[in-house]
Amino acid sequence: MTSAATTSPLDVLHDVFGYDEFRGQQQGVVDQIVGGGDAVVLMPTGGGKSLCYQIPSLVRPGAGVVISPLIALMADQVTALENLGVRAAYLNSTLDFEEAQNVERALLDGELDLLYLAPERLVLPRTMALLERAQVALFAIDEAHCVSQWGHDFRSDYLGLGVLAERFPDVPRIALTATATPATHAELTERLHLGEAQHFVASFDRPNITYRIEPKQSGRSQLINFITTEHSGDSGIVYCLSRRGVEQLSEALVARGINALPYHAGLPSEVRADHQARFLREDGVVMVATIAFGMGIDKPDVRFVAHLDLPRSVEGYYQETGRAGRDGLPADAWMVYGLGDVVSQRRLIESGDGDSTYQRRAMSHLDSMLALCETVDCRRVQLLRYFDEESAPCGNCDTCITPPVTWDATVAVQKLLSAVIRLDRERGQRFGSGQVIDVLRGNDNERSRAADHESLSVWGIGEDLSETQWKTVVRQVLARGLLESHGDYGVLVVGEDAGPVLRNEVEVSLRVDPIKKSGSKKAGAKRRGGPEVELGTADTALFEALRSWRADQAKEQSVPAYVVFPDATLYGIVEAKPNSINELGKVSGVGLKKLERYGPGVLEVLESSTG
Repeated sequence: MTSAATTSPLDVLHDVFGYDEFRGQQQGVVDQIVGGGDAVVLMPTGGGKSLCYQIPSLVRPGAGVVISPLIALMADQVTALENLGVRAAYLNSTLDFEEAQNVERALLDGELDLLYLAPERLVLPRTMALLERAQVALFAIDEAHCVSQWGHDFRSDYLGLGVLAERFPDVPRIALTATATPATHAELTERLHLGEAQHFVASFDRPNITYRIEPKQSGRSQLINFITTEHSGDSGIVYCLSRRGVEQLSEALVARGINALPYHAGLPSEVRADHQARFLREDGVVMVATIAFGMGIDKPDVRFVAHLDLPRSVEGYYQETGRAGRDGLPADAWMVYGLGDVVSQRRLIESGDGDSTYQRRAMSHLDSMLALCETVDCRRVQLLRYFDEESAPCGNCDTCITPPVTWDATVAVQKLLSAVIRLDRERGQRFGSGQVIDVLRGNDNERSRAADHESLSVWGIGEDLSETQWKTVVRQVLARGLLESHGDYGVLVVGEDAGPVLRNEVEVSLRVDPIKKSGSKKAGAKRRGGPEVELGTADTALFEALRSWRADQAKEQSVPAYVVFPDATLYGIVEAKPNSINELGKVSGVGLKKLERYGPGVLEVLESSTG
């Protein structure tokens, strides 16, 4: 496609990308950049951030330069643009000298609309000299939260990007991210020298995602039940804390007939690349990964994101869950969480290399995550509030669908705190939750006999609650800061806020963990935010026929299936049932290039399937 200053952004939106109108604040951002101004854009994953710099790159003279940390994904991003008729390329370490020279020559000759670079590549003197010789339409800094040390994914390579303001003062810049608290927002604005930029902060709400957090009992079994009963054959991502956990879980899922692949930084680079390519290009693959996987993943039909371990922060959790349902169709953010998660995360923070300031910040992030897990109110309200956004209860999270039952746990919490205090003061001993619960329940064991725990006044005072119930109490009390866990063994220590509880000055209400029967599906979930996807028998057959045709096209071109058409567009085709090229062109997501390339094939599938 030839860039021309006279091209209308709305024409580009329709002709290239196949959409009739902008969403939300997209048009405001596009107009700001096309007019030569700078912008800071905070927009949720799936909110259409890429169009905010792609369209101006096609409207303004020159090439848009996109700075992204995602070398492994640049090829797929370029392929997707080329499929739309956009002249795109990337410069990174995967190219040999001749290939890189060809890209540089195309840039200088005005034959590119978009060029992707990694931040460490951008700041090289050779690259800077190249860009100063070229006509640059704009600079887009993607994943801009990486520049902030307040954020969850700081990258030192991003610190050098402030130089763009000095070296290219007349080229508009746009910084984009899907996750930014007010502190992160302020820092990235300062570090990137965007003080004069216009700020566009969209709602962080992803209404098509159902948020669910369940008590961890047998995490692996719970996950297998969740996938097999609710997401059989769907694409999904499962996050684990450790590399070993990733590999073991992946093997367990495969043994149960689930098409799962492992991904973590310890795997050979060629294995990671192969697994990522399969996840992007095949339907129904479940990627089991550490947080090393996922940033910038542009796969729109991920139907669920699951966490088997507690995320370190709400920002990290939000970005990871945001990889589900980018196409706007219903998706699940599912997590299991238990006492061990609280203890292990606090231990990781204490044993880390960070200084006291870092540890306080990390503990603050963790406390916010725990509050989200333990809330009895709408999870979405609490999640959005973290990003400084107020909302009404959503009706599409587990606490809205099935409101939690609470109970007056003041006496139980006082017993727990007293047991921890007595063990410390009268025996000079500190223990993890297991031994404290044994003391409360009066469980006879070798450790208790050796230390004469039976003679403590708190011995057996909690026998009215089961071991599972006490674990629930300990977990929630730790989350509230009434207790703290320290050291490699997670020994319990009374927190600073425990005094008023012990003095009967405040009451403590805790939630009752629901008991979910094995194999049961969630009931009564009210989906919102995405198009209806309940299809009749005939329409289901048509949708599957289109998916099969799409798979053949993708395989033939060696591109991800969504590059041909995402699911949302296929649903649109099924609903419209066009019988001509002109009618097919009216379906959202079908631009002129794709209409020309795929139109006859789609109509042939429709004709053969509908008879």
